[in-house]
Amino acid sequence: MYFAAGIATAGEIDEAVNRRKGSEKSYTFHGRDVYAYTAARLAAGKITYEEAGKLLPNEVVSIPYQKAILENKKIKGTIAILDLQYGNIWTNIDADIFKQLNVKVGDNLHVVIYKNRIKKYEGNMPYAETFGAVTKNRPLLYLNSLLQVSYALNMGRFSTVHKIYSGSEWTVEVMKK
Repeated sequence: MYFAAGIATAGEIDEAVNRRKGSEKSYTFHGRDVYAYTAARLAAGKITYEEAGKLLPNEVVSIPYQKAILENKKIKGTIAILDLQYGNIWTNIDADIFKQLNVKVGDNLHVVIYKNRIKKYEGNMPYAETFGAVTKNRPLLYLNSLLQVSYALNMGRFSTVHKIYSGSEWTVEVMKK
């Protein structure tokens, strides 16, 4: 199965042996302290794959993922990220799919959010470029910095107010009203 996924072999890095010197107490920069350090040593021929750590079983685990789709004038996607700092909901619906609804700034959209197919939110909100386009504590749909469809409350926390979170069990539908 590895070869079908384009992977020849996989292994676990032994951090006790393959870690940048002096970083033993750091738990926040694994990209620098473990991964890049080990990759550089492998590339330089200082260690072999076997010395990097134990080999893992030849199997690939698939994570459930629903690609955003447009179907019957309705976009379906998932909640990929919860913007914890502000309580905004970021979906996996990209700008290209969203544009297929022929929505203009100010148009109202009907949004439905489900957790495990149980409806948790349903409402209408405008497509806005700025949060100030709606009054305080009113919902809006916007394209975030990754150009993904997102939901927010102006000066509020959409996630907290509506008890909406992220993960593969959370799905969304968006349609032009």
